[in-house]
Amino acid sequence: MKSSSSLLAATLLGCGLVAGSPALAADAPVAPKVLVISMFKHEASSWLEKEGLTDKIAIDGLSEDFPDLSCNDRGLCLVTTSMGYANAASSITALVLSPKVDLSQTYFLIAGIAGIDPANGTLGSAMWARYAIDGGLQWRIDDRKAPEGWVSGGFGMFSKGYGEKPGSFYGTEVYHLNEALADAAFEASKDVDLADSEGAAAYRAHYAEEAAKAKPSVGMCDTVSTDQWWHGVALGEAMNDWAALLSDGAADYCTTQQEDNATLTALSRGEKLGKLHMDRVVILRTASNFDRPYPGQAPQDSLNANSGGFMPAITNAYLVGKAFTDTVLDNWADWKDGVPAR
Repeated sequence: MKSSSSLLAATLLGCGLVAGSPALAADAPVAPKVLVISMFKHEASSWLEKEGLTDKIAIDGLSEDFPDLSCNDRGLCLVTTSMGYANAASSITALVLSPKVDLSQTYFLIAGIAGIDPANGTLGSAMWARYAIDGGLQWRIDDRKAPEGWVSGGFGMFSKGYGEKPGSFYGTEVYHLNEALADAAFEASKDVDLADSEGAAAYRAHYAEEAAKAKPSVGMCDTVSTDQWWHGVALGEAMNDWAALLSDGAADYCTTQQEDNATLTALSRGEKLGKLHMDRVVILRTASNFDRPYPGQAPQDSLNANSGGFMPAITNAYLVGKAFTDTVLDNWADWKDGVPAR
């Protein structure tokens, strides 16, 4: 007859949450099939409440506000990093290095809210990214003193001016994600019925762009990371130019957020240690606000506006993300060795 500890280990192995076949399940690392990465409590709440993520594993080094990895018996787990570069990089590094976790077969879904370029989408839209661009690793001079023809005072480090591509001095300026995975995530979620709000509908009507005035949808475009919150037409155009410059024209910037390049850097260090695979990382950002004002609106008013997009964005990050996680979990035999061929 098996001991009670052996029976527990066998049960958890069958659920996909324990790596190996240890004598004691409590001593075995948790092996998520899919790990959702959120940044603050509202992004995490739907996953926690609706996916039954009641198994809590305390991880040393996570944010004091979110000290646990939360999992269910399907192999779905969630970690919440706290907001901004420092928190994201620190929390993900702690998770990657924890002996309590085996990430060797894990798919990573970064799912959170963002600002959006009104030329690419509207409030509540859900966008899968192929590229993540660091918007902060620039030299900057006073915009008011920028030479004629410059869109802004930001330009590449050790370059001679706006529009000249810099070298990669940090190694974290651009991440090109697995496009086959991004495509698969989009296909799994493109028909999700998205949440909207009356407030968002009224607010987006102020914009001239057709994409901004439309109802929310699922799409694909790329994301810019920076700790600094910014608003304004010129700044938005500059970020478009920056993303295109660093990616040799391949990146189509549409969303802006605070964490993704930091999160990707921590994960990439984990890959170099042999702990995970970067080709299993996907980014989903949903639009809670526009990144620039509508015609006649001041940038500071746009930045502080109650656009009605926050709750649709929070809801849609879960709904669209869930369509992807369910696809992976329900078809694990097809996904465990890599993204299935289409």
